[in-house]
Amino acid sequence: MTRMRVILVLLVAIAAGGGLAYGTYNYVRNVPAAAASVPTRPVVVATTDLSVGSALRLEDVRVIEWPASSLPAGVFDKTDEVIGRGLVMPVIQNEPLLPMKLASKDAGSGLPIMIPEGERAMSVRVNEVIGVAGYVLPGTRVDIVAVASATDNKADTTSKVVLTNVQVLPAGTKMEEDGEKGGKPMPVSVVTLLVDPDQAERLTLASTEGKIQLALRNPLDQGTPTTVGVRAAGLLGDAPVAKPIGPVRARVARPAAVLAAATPVEPSVTVEMIRGDKRSEEVVR
Repeated sequence: MTRMRVILVLLVAIAAGGGLAYGTYNYVRNVPAAAASVPTRPVVVATTDLSVGSALRLEDVRVIEWPASSLPAGVFDKTDEVIGRGLVMPVIQNEPLLPMKLASKDAGSGLPIMIPEGERAMSVRVNEVIGVAGYVLPGTRVDIVAVASATDNKADTTSKVVLTNVQVLPAGTKMEEDGEKGGKPMPVSVVTLLVDPDQAERLTLASTEGKIQLALRNPLDQGTPTTVGVRAAGLLGDAPVAKPIGPVRARVARPAAVLAAATPVEPSVTVEMIRGDKRSEEVVR
């Protein structure tokens, strides 16, 4: 009888434990997850990468919810505020659009909106050599070297750096790397430079009266070197001046003096040799 009671209690305990475990599992599974209460605000972002000068279209932007605690200053919350405006700086996908990256509503798009106040955009015709073999890309900086002569004398031709640290604008023929050829630089036929009015005058004169060459520079190098220019004579160095040749004087060959060298008398020793009953003397020098 006692054995039956023990078995009964054991079965009841197992049934109660199983029921409690099943009920706990269902309760935990059906409890709704607590949503994080983070305040957000609508923000207009780009749907794809956009280049400088692009005019924003409806398909280029969208509105997403952005955490209000990390919201950039000046963001837009409506797409109507940015549609039709041009980009003055590149934008990547999902990046919030800021006023500093957009031109004014009446400025339009393209190259004009990229020119700061007081600056000018000038295009010069180049070839593959002048364009540094295609490495002159938008955003790079170059020095302008001019080769010209102030007179008709070819000897006065001078090479001189006339402009330094000039920014290249994104304009011209294929002013970008060719993705189909492994990112190799492509030669360009026109390079557009950002200059001020004084630099524009110097660049126009240099490209009209002589030849120009672009010298690519490191964008971190902000120095302005001062050069004096170089001419052909200075490039090749001073040629040695030949000394004038005077009349040739005939030289009379003089006989060498004959020196009578006196032969010194070597000292000698006389040795007497005795061989048996014979005697003889020999001189040893």
